[in-house]
Amino acid sequence: MSSTLQQFSKVIDELSSCHAVLSTQLADAMMFPITQFKERDLKEILTLKEVFQIASNDHDAAINRYSRLSKKRENDKVKYEVTEDVYTSRKKQHQTMMHYFCALNTLQYKKKIALLEPLLGYMQAQISFFKMGSENLNEQLEEFLANIGTSVQNVRREMDSDIETMQQTIEDLEVASDPLYVPDPDPTKFPVNRNLTRKAGYLNARNKTGLVSSTWDRQFYFTQGGNLMSQARGDVAGGLAMDIDNCSVMAVDCEDRRYCFQITSFDGKKSSILQAESKKDHEEWICTINNISKQIYLSENPEETAARVNQSALEAVTPSPSFQQRHESLRPAAGQSRPPTARTSSSGSLGSESTNLAALSLDSLVAPDTPIQFDIISPVCEDQPGQAKAFGQGGRRTNPFGESGGIIKSETEDSILHQLFIVRFLGSMEVKSDDHPDVVYETMRQILAARAIHNIFRMTESHLLVTCDCLKLIDPQTQVTRLTFPLPCVVLYATHQENKRLFGFVLRTSSGRSESNLSSVCYIFESNNEGEKICDSVGLAKQIALHAELDRRASEKQKEIERVKEKQQKELNKQKQIEKVYSPNV
Repeated sequence: MSSTLQQFSKVIDELSSCHAVLSTQLADAMMFPITQFKERDLKEILTLKEVFQIASNDHDAAINRYSRLSKKRENDKVKYEVTEDVYTSRKKQHQTMMHYFCALNTLQYKKKIALLEPLLGYMQAQISFFKMGSENLNEQLEEFLANIGTSVQNVRREMDSDIETMQQTIEDLEVASDPLYVPDPDPTKFPVNRNLTRKAGYLNARNKTGLVSSTWDRQFYFTQGGNLMSQARGDVAGGLAMDIDNCSVMAVDCEDRRYCFQITSFDGKKSSILQAESKKDHEEWICTINNISKQIYLSENPEETAARVNQSALEAVTPSPSFQQRHESLRPAAGQSRPPTARTSSSGSLGSESTNLAALSLDSLVAPDTPIQFDIISPVCEDQPGQAKAFGQGGRRTNPFGESGGIIKSETEDSILHQLFIVRFLGSMEVKSDDHPDVVYETMRQILAARAIHNIFRMTESHLLVTCDCLKLIDPQTQVTRLTFPLPCVVLYATHQENKRLFGFVLRTSSGRSESNLSSVCYIFESNNEGEKICDSVGLAKQIALHAELDRRASEKQKEIERVKEKQQKELNKQKQIEKVYSPNV
């Protein structure tokens, strides 16, 4: 195929070159004479026509002046001038007329030439094209095409032979797979694999619609790390159904269904009853989830580890009515904490970390049980001494059309730094610390992992305006200011170490009337490979703001010194006046 296609490409290149030569010859031998006739000959005759018209008008004017000569009072000087004017204009008209008529006669011949030459050039170009084609399409090419035709026939025969072979294979597979068509295949022929740490298939999930009644929904379930994911038919991706790290799973008896099992989360707050399609799937699902709950999937060789705990997995398959007692036995002691868990997602992970490091980062950097905001929401923040309000306009009422109060607007307009970036909001969450870039990195990991687990792909695009006073998120369509972040409240900002499109900053705001009640929220954005530029711009803005504040304080101090000097001078002058009044010399 490679050599054949290369040969075809050579022939097509030759044909393309022939067409290019034909196009050039048509342009030179056909279009060029017509263009010359239009631009040169027709333009010349039109110019002569205008000159003849001007000469005729001058002659008519001279004749009119000659006709108006007075009969009674003859002036030889005037008569001579008028006669000379008539002579000159008549001679000029006669000359231009002769040139114009000569050009008209010549145009009749040029018109015929302008019609015949393009046709002649067209025919010559076509003859040359067909000659080149006959030279290129020689006997060697005909032999090549014949060989290709034979090869195509051979490929067709091979295809027919393969189709017969595949049909025979399909029949053999149908015969061999006949036992699998039964809902419950023979366990002796298809034994249960109790060492799985990953499984996927269709399950029926029970949904309670009342105190007694319930419905069953059939969905596709699959395990991903320590998570059980579900995906409805027609959905593009799956969503998180339950966290099965350290969960409890057991077979249960349902009145209306067979092969049911129940999964209960670690804290016992969430449970799901699922139904498998067969007894084999029923036992394999229970064993797989039981292996995952023991975090066997984190080991280097999960199947060997699962084989060692196979006996405990078999106990989970046995139906037991005392589910509450088993669940209580699986709970840890009062002083025992839940072992750290590690999650893996198909997209959005920021790198693999150890379980202990992930748990440590989550406990020391991110506030526990904090919700993740995936939409841009402006919370209500109290004013803080020495700082502006974190999402408002310094206590002023925000204009719904994006215009703010006079003070903030004038400060933004007077700012010497205005840099605009295109960003997409990923999410925000409250953090414990705001003194190390690891806070931003951990927040990025948490938000991207949550987006991957919950299949959240929608992002709000905004324009980020960086000034010396604040950071503004502006709607690109309506130019309305969505959020305003005062620059003094931005205490930490960083970009991701590997993905330079991700950046974030920590905003310190007050959660109460007192200055001690402070909270820190980390905002994560995605840009067009401009994360470092945005961080540099924010750093430059803070430096400019710092220098401006220092200059303002120095100016105020200088003014205060001048006020004190002026006051002392006034007191001194007043004292001199009093001494002058009470002086004996006065």
